[in-house]
Amino acid sequence: MNAETTGTVLTVKTQWWLKVNTKSFRKGPLDGATFPHVIKVAYTVDGVEYTRRKWIHAGAPCPALGEKCQVVYQTENPKKSKVIYW
Repeated sequence: MNAETTGTVLTVKTQWWLKVNTKSFRKGPLDGATFPHVIKVAYTVDGVEYTRRKWIHAGAPCPALGEKCQVVYQTENPKKSKVIYW
Protein backbone atom coordinates (compact mmCIF):
# COMPACT_ATOMS: atom_id res chain seq x y z
CA MET A 1 0.00 0.00 0.00
CA ASN A 2 1.25 3.50 -0.79
CA ALA A 3 0.85 6.65 1.28
CA GLU A 4 1.63 10.28 0.59
CA THR A 5 3.34 13.08 2.53
CA THR A 6 5.13 16.35 1.88
CA GLY A 7 8.88 16.75 1.98
CA THR A 8 11.24 19.71 2.17
CA VAL A 9 14.17 20.25 -0.19
CA LEU A 10 17.37 20.32 1.91
CA THR A 11 20.07 20.67 -0.75
CA VAL A 12 20.28 21.42 -4.46
CA LYS A 13 23.56 20.49 -6.12
CA THR A 14 24.53 21.07 -9.74
CA GLN A 15 26.35 18.22 -11.46
CA TRP A 16 29.07 20.30 -13.17
CA TRP A 17 30.88 17.24 -14.54
CA LEU A 18 27.96 16.38 -16.87
CA LYS A 19 27.42 19.14 -19.44
CA VAL A 20 24.53 18.91 -21.90
CA ASN A 21 24.89 21.10 -24.98
CA THR A 22 21.66 22.60 -26.30
CA LYS A 23 23.12 24.42 -29.32
CA SER A 24 24.77 22.83 -32.31
CA PHE A 25 27.18 25.76 -32.69
CA ARG A 26 28.63 27.51 -29.65
CA LYS A 27 30.70 30.67 -29.35
CA GLY A 28 32.14 29.73 -25.95
CA PRO A 29 32.61 26.64 -23.79
CA LEU A 30 29.43 27.22 -21.74
CA ASP A 31 27.27 28.80 -24.43
CA GLY A 32 24.02 26.82 -24.48
CA ALA A 33 25.17 24.39 -21.80
CA THR A 34 22.74 23.04 -19.18
CA PHE A 35 23.55 20.85 -16.21
CA PRO A 36 21.49 18.27 -14.29
CA HIS A 37 20.83 18.66 -10.57
CA VAL A 38 20.60 16.37 -7.53
CA ILE A 39 18.20 17.37 -4.76
CA LYS A 40 17.98 15.95 -1.26
CA VAL A 41 14.50 15.82 0.27
CA ALA A 42 13.60 15.19 3.92
CA TYR A 43 10.21 13.77 4.88
CA THR A 44 8.72 12.54 8.16
CA VAL A 45 6.64 9.39 8.67
CA ASP A 46 5.31 8.50 12.15
CA GLY A 47 7.84 10.80 13.85
CA VAL A 48 10.86 9.33 12.02
CA GLU A 49 12.68 11.56 9.54
CA TYR A 50 13.88 10.05 6.26
CA THR A 51 15.91 11.55 3.42
CA ARG A 52 15.81 10.78 -0.27
CA ARG A 53 17.90 11.99 -3.21
CA LYS A 54 16.43 12.72 -6.62
CA TRP A 55 18.24 13.23 -9.94
CA ILE A 56 16.75 16.04 -12.05
CA HIS A 57 17.47 16.01 -15.77
CA ALA A 58 19.21 18.92 -17.48
CA GLY A 59 16.76 21.53 -18.65
CA ALA A 60 13.99 20.38 -16.28
CA PRO A 61 12.77 22.91 -13.70
CA CYS A 62 14.59 22.51 -10.41
CA PRO A 63 12.90 23.22 -7.06
CA ALA A 64 14.35 25.90 -4.79
CA LEU A 65 15.95 25.30 -1.42
CA GLY A 66 13.28 24.88 1.27
CA GLU A 67 10.49 24.27 -1.24
CA LYS A 68 7.84 21.65 -0.48
CA CYS A 69 7.41 18.62 -2.74
CA GLN A 70 5.30 15.51 -2.72
CA VAL A 71 6.70 12.16 -1.52
CA VAL A 72 4.98 8.81 -2.10
CA TYR A 73 6.19 5.99 0.16
CA GLN A 74 5.32 2.41 1.07
CA THR A 75 3.42 2.10 4.35
CA GLU A 76 5.21 -1.09 5.40
CA ASN A 77 8.68 0.30 4.58
CA PRO A 78 8.79 4.15 4.53
CA LYS A 79 12.43 4.16 3.32
CA LYS A 80 11.19 3.09 -0.09
CA SER A 81 9.85 6.28 -1.57
CA LYS A 82 9.50 8.38 -4.68
CA VAL A 83 9.86 12.16 -4.89
CA ILE A 84 7.39 14.01 -7.12
CA TYR A 85 8.49 17.60 -7.62
CA TRP A 86 6.19 19.02 -10.30
